[in-house]
Amino acid sequence: MDEDPGQVARGILLDKLSGQPRTRAELAGVLAERGIDDEVAGEVLDRFAEVGLIDDAAFANAWVESRHRGRGLGKRALAQELRRRGVDDELARDALEELDPEQEEETARDLVRKKLRSMRSLDRQVAMRRLIGMLARKGYAGGLAMSIVKQELDASHEEFPLLNESGLEPE
Repeated sequence: MDEDPGQVARGILLDKLSGQPRTRAELAGVLAERGIDDEVAGEVLDRFAEVGLIDDAAFANAWVESRHRGRGLGKRALAQELRRRGVDDELARDALEELDPEQEEETARDLVRKKLRSMRSLDRQVAMRRLIGMLARKGYAGGLAMSIVKQELDASHEEFPLLNESGLEPE
């Protein structure tokens, strides 16, 4: 006798949720890959959401917090990751709004300071370009990246002397 499709779907979801939190869209994709009927999948996913086993808003908030602190990612990169994981745009926006702009700036500043230590032998313009590129890849806005990099380079001007157009230090 064949197993009840709802029971199979529940088993699949419980297995997937035991490893790490997942979004509803990710879980729906897993059920589709396993050949679970869309109607059955929808019912089981709805029930899991009702009892709190699937909560995309909580997932988005935890994801933003974790990836910002752990990897130093900025809002743009975080939004892209949430979109890839199937989080609704509105839920993603709400989660990203929880990220304090001052905290985001401080995280970017810390990333720049850390990276600066390994750039002492580089020309100031090269260091600036690389640091701005690093922040851009991590999802920080261009204006914020430029501002922070300039401030941090100026603060460490002993290691990165300001050069004039001729490449010489100003008098």
